[in-house]
Amino acid sequence: MVEGGHAVRDLLTRYPDQILTLVMTHGYLASEGQANREVRIAHSAQQYSCPDLQFARLSDLNAPQGILAVVRQPTWDEGEILRQPTVLGIFGEQLQDPANVGAIIRTAAALNASALWLTPESVDVYHPKVVRATSGVLLALPIFTAPDVTGLLQQGCQVFAAEATGGGTVPIDKIQHVPRKLILAVGNESRGLSAQLLRLAATRFTIPLSRAVESLNVAATVAIALFHFSRLPKGQ
Repeated sequence: MVEGGHAVRDLLTRYPDQILTLVMTHGYLASEGQANREVRIAHSAQQYSCPDLQFARLSDLNAPQGILAVVRQPTWDEGEILRQPTVLGIFGEQLQDPANVGAIIRTAAALNASALWLTPESVDVYHPKVVRATSGVLLALPIFTAPDVTGLLQQGCQVFAAEATGGGTVPIDKIQHVPRKLILAVGNESRGLSAQLLRLAATRFTIPLSRAVESLNVAATVAIALFHFSRLPKGQ
């Protein structure tokens, strides 16, 4: 379920075939802009209106915006993505914060990442807080579940693991080229990456920080690393 005028308008424009039902309050309909109304009316999905009190029972928000869409969960072909000549993916190990995962999905979609893999212990990507944090782009990024990175390694990917500190790490700005199939691995918000995953990583990197800041939020780490790695020359 996707809520909010901006998010629903984005769905109607970019992913109309995924929408099953639209629900709106009488108040929303009375104040709806002409452009939004034209886009909505042109859509073939079932549309319902209801009083604010009824809508509040459907909504997960404390202050509902008066419109929501029921949307098909997307399906993706993992093999097709991994067969591409270049891959820039993200592997999240036991990520628990819905806001972090939502921000990672939005950032990854914006920076043209290939896909996101999450371990089964991570938060559900269809958790309402994750959906809200993606601001309507959840359908733009292929997302898969994987217990570890073994399958990705078998498909020719290399793993670069993000660490706050640690021996054997390389400052991210010292990395000047990347493999054609790269997976950026980030770990749990409090514990970081597991020792097993760190052993499998081809490179362990840090993002240099100042002013006695010990670590970055995991979503910020993904944003910085994706931006940097996506612009580097690709090796073998």
